[in-house]
Amino acid sequence: MAKVELKQPIVEAIKEHLDGAKGMVLVDYRGLTVEQDTELRKTLRKENVIYKVYKNTMIKRAVEGTEFEPLVADLEGPTAIAISKEDATAPGRTLAKMAKTMKALELKAGVIEGTYYDAKGMQVVATIPSREELLSKLLGSLQSPMANFARVIDQIAQSKEA
Repeated sequence: MAKVELKQPIVEAIKEHLDGAKGMVLVDYRGLTVEQDTELRKTLRKENVIYKVYKNTMIKRAVEGTEFEPLVADLEGPTAIAISKEDATAPGRTLAKMAKTMKALELKAGVIEGTYYDAKGMQVVATIPSREELLSKLLGSLQSPMANFARVIDQIAQSKEA
C-alpha cells in the first residue's frame, strides 16, 4: 500500500472536522505533562471543542482551498488543532485560559469565522465572551430600563389611589 493511500483517510478526517467549523486554533503543546494534557482535553471536551494532534503535512493538505488556509504559515514544530463548530471563540478562549496555568501551552494562530489572527490577535479574541454571555448581557441591558419604567408607573398609580 502506498504512503498516499495511508495518509488520505487522515486528511479526510481533518476535512470532516473542518466541515462547518466556525473557528480553528493552532497550539504548541510542547512541554505539557500527561496530567496537564488530560485536563486540557477534558476542559475542551466540555466546551464542545475538538482537540487533535496531527502531522503538519496532513493539516496543510486538509486546509488547502478552505478559509483555514492562512494557518499553513504557522505550521511549524509540534502542532495541535482545536476546532469548534458551535462557538467560534470557544477554542481560543478556553486555550488562552488554560495557557495562564500551563506555561508550556502556546497559541500560535487561529481563524475565527473566516478571519485570520496571529498569536497576539488570538489573545484578544480570547477575551470575547461567548455568544450566550453576550446575548444575556444584551437582554439584561434591555430589560433594566423597562423594569425601572414599570416601577415608576406602578408608583404613580399607587400615589393616585392614596
